[in-house]
Amino acid sequence: MKTSRFFFYIAVIIILNLIPLKVFAYSYGDPNKEAVAEAYKEMKEKLNEQPPNFAAAKEIFGTIKEEIDMHMGPEPSKAVLAAIEAKDRQAVIKDMENILVLNIARRLDNIEANFDQYDTSKRLLAKAFATYEALSPIIQGKDPALDKQLRTEFDKALQSLGNPGLFGVGEKKSDINVFKKSKETILTMLQKQFGLKSLKVGHFSESAAEKPDAVQKKEWTDLSKAKNWIPLIVIVVVVLGAALIYVRRRKRA
Repeated sequence: MKTSRFFFYIAVIIILNLIPLKVFAYSYGDPNKEAVAEAYKEMKEKLNEQPPNFAAAKEIFGTIKEEIDMHMGPEPSKAVLAAIEAKDRQAVIKDMENILVLNIARRLDNIEANFDQYDTSKRLLAKAFATYEALSPIIQGKDPALDKQLRTEFDKALQSLGNPGLFGVGEKKSDINVFKKSKETILTMLQKQFGLKSLKVGHFSESAAEKPDAVQKKEWTDLSKAKNWIPLIVIVVVVLGAALIYVRRRKRA
């Protein structure tokens, strides 16, 4: 009896340590921080110094310029750099806020285009929400109710992705129509709030231009796929086998 319990506890410990937290939690997951949003916050901090540190802001912007040019074209970067050269603090901040809105639009567009890819869609939504978090203080300061409504729409978008579950257990069907509705609401509100004429962000596809390496490299940790249980089962069998041999040797001794 004691031996059986020993094996059981070992198996439970191994499985609990190997199963990723996302199996137990249905949330935005780890957004891994959105680089453009982080740069915006750092730039704003430098521009709020007295006097504004435009040199530092320009250096920070340089770390994301290539990404912005790739996905949004050269115009946004030109506007930001021109405002920095003109030492126009308000213009720099405003242009960066517009870029964040465009970045959210880009993420949501790519989710819609890859809606059946759960892991990718969830990761992109996490990044879109991380970007919104950078803009949230501005909206909350002007209209707290709008900020609350936008957060609700992001939650609806998350729920619309569904959940593949684990071997069918806990499975929730996705609903692209719900996602489209939330997407339209989010983008319409942001466009109006920040006064953008258009939300077109270029022709690059998330799946083609930004291959989600993190998703690919960690694909084996998606336990909603039966094939990904094989490594876990092998490890458990090996450990239990070793434990059984150890116990038998002790009895013989």
